[in-house]
Amino acid sequence: MDDDSYDAKQPESVAAALKVFAILQALSERNETGISDLSVRLAMPKATVYRFLQTMKTLGYVRQDVDSEGYGLTMKMFELGAKALQYPDLIEMAKTPMLRLSEATGETVHLGMLIDSEIIYVHKVDSRHMLGMYSRVGRRAPLHCTAIGKVLMAWEPPARRDAILRGCDFKRFREKTITARAAYDDELVRTLEQGFGQDREEFDDHIRCVAIPIFDRMNQVVAGLSVSFPTFRYDQAREPELVAMLVQASRQISGQLGCTDFPLDTRVAALAR
Repeated sequence: MDDDSYDAKQPESVAAALKVFAILQALSERNETGISDLSVRLAMPKATVYRFLQTMKTLGYVRQDVDSEGYGLTMKMFELGAKALQYPDLIEMAKTPMLRLSEATGETVHLGMLIDSEIIYVHKVDSRHMLGMYSRVGRRAPLHCTAIGKVLMAWEPPARRDAILRGCDFKRFREKTITARAAYDDELVRTLEQGFGQDREEFDDHIRCVAIPIFDRMNQVVAGLSVSFPTFRYDQAREPELVAMLVQASRQISGQLGCTDFPLDTRVAALAR
């Protein structure tokens, strides 16, 4: 696609907007990207890419590394994206409970939400260990093989769940990945019954995750909260203790969102017996 193809059938203002969003999307997929690389990937002339990058840089949405001269997105883009959340204060509400979880477990803690037919990490607290799960805020991950994905789907009404999962390809990432809808439905039943979701080395090699849902005032799931462990540090015997910590964090965040009848309390009581 050449530069003219963006303009051929579009008014000038629309064509310019398409170019801006194409560049932003490309920058979101690869950090520290140079003009030549962007030009090739987007099939735009270098002069066009440069012109738009300089404008976005002036506005504060794009930065340029002094040494490499590569371009990347700024936190202003994250700030803009955060305002699109259904609950703009959710990340702020979750920060303290997530920090406590990370301090108690020593592991990486994620907050994830639904986007299209995937999850997106909107906040994280890193593990204190050198070896942990790789991730970054803004990274997308599948619904079918992540603990957060499972809790987001398990509490969805069947019709909405079906609509969302029509966009899920059930791709195999690892040997233990669930790749069939029927098996995934069984996993969601298990997730709902036990009150938490699990990723048993299904997405990343040697990584175990446990997640819990977060509810709003209508008792609808709006996010998932997880703790991720390298498999060799995951103690199965302490799983109930971990789940209890996750539930406590979710109860606190959900309460701030207006949830007064926390749905997981009965399940926690049953697990404790």
